[in-house]
Amino acid sequence: MLLQKYSFGTGDRFGQQGAAQLQAVSKAKEAGVDIAIVWNKSHREHLLVKTNQSDVRREADEAVKNAGWSGSYYVDADHINLSNVDGFLPYSDFFTIDVADFIGEKAAAADLSSFVTKFSSFIGNLDIAGIDESLHINEDKLGAIAEKYLFAVQKAAEIYRYIASQKGEHNFITEVSMDETADPQTPDELFFILAALADYNVPVQTIAPKFTGRFNKGVDYQGDVEQFNGEFNDDICVISHAVSTFNLPQNLKLSVHSGSDKFSIYPGIRRALERHNCGIHVKTAGTTWLEELIGLAESGGDELALVKSIYQKALERSAELSGPYSTVIDIDTQKLPTTEQFSTWDSGQVARSIRHDQSCPDYNPNIRQLLHIGFKIAAELGDTYITAVRNSETEIAKHVCENLFERHIRPLFL
Repeated sequence: MLLQKYSFGTGDRFGQQGAAQLQAVSKAKEAGVDIAIVWNKSHREHLLVKTNQSDVRREADEAVKNAGWSGSYYVDADHINLSNVDGFLPYSDFFTIDVADFIGEKAAAADLSSFVTKFSSFIGNLDIAGIDESLHINEDKLGAIAEKYLFAVQKAAEIYRYIASQKGEHNFITEVSMDETADPQTPDELFFILAALADYNVPVQTIAPKFTGRFNKGVDYQGDVEQFNGEFNDDICVISHAVSTFNLPQNLKLSVHSGSDKFSIYPGIRRALERHNCGIHVKTAGTTWLEELIGLAESGGDELALVKSIYQKALERSAELSGPYSTVIDIDTQKLPTTEQFSTWDSGQVARSIRHDQSCPDYNPNIRQLLHIGFKIAAELGDTYITAVRNSETEIAKHVCENLFERHIRPLFL
């Protein structure tokens, strides 16, 4: 199973927007760009929303069948590990193997020594096409990279082999994720991570490294855009060199875990894709749930009241909700309206405060981040929330499709 050149991960917290998400990808195809759609959901999301991967598979299959979609689509077991992968196996054909927690743990001494010996031929200046300066490799650097990353690669291989034993080697897409860690990988680190994955026979088709800057949930990239552009370009060059050097899959590409809506880095990504004629996997999360809230707010009446209630509870429980996401949010609580203030806003102002339009004076990134992580509140409402979404289906679907197509797909690919 081979992943297409361009692929787009669409999170859908409550499993109601598959058709609208597929419509956005279908519009891209009509405009001349083939994009594989990948419905992704993590173990953590399933626990919070009280769903399982069979729900994601059902949503994807129904959306594809109803739309008559003939393009590629996948269901991603997002950020899995050995402790939770079993529940994903029957329903997924894309596995994001998350080994970030193992970075920094040392492999066995014999394995570390073997790694340095095996790749000692690269000691010296390593020239990679597209990177201006040579990478300077010495034995100490090789050893340091092995100590930091080899154990994580071994865990990725262990998880991969387990999945392959259950599904067959060629029946799923493998992504390796190392993005949820403190430090970005340097070009030489990424090169030898890929060398180790090849050595352990992991047929990785997408890899998600850590980039400089903050990828906070639901809001734009925070950091030096030009530095990101340089890192992104270098990583593409490293991947190309590693593919030819280590016989990795020819379609291996970068995966960007955006946390949704990293609009300021899209132009640089697009230029790099065009310059190198390479593919990409972009994984969004939470942006669809926020479009649901916008659609509910604009519907007015009980639906608007529901959004206000969710905001009130999210504000009251902000510390609890923030805990699991503390490294990927920056909420200035002083810039959050009180529940009393928020309750007086009309449907338009509530919607504008949430919608990611930085040119709008009513847009509030602090509200957006709080509600992004506040989906747990909606999950606790159960059928009350789902019924409201279904009652506003037309309005919400329009927003979901427009958001993915106009704000994400068009600037990246069209």
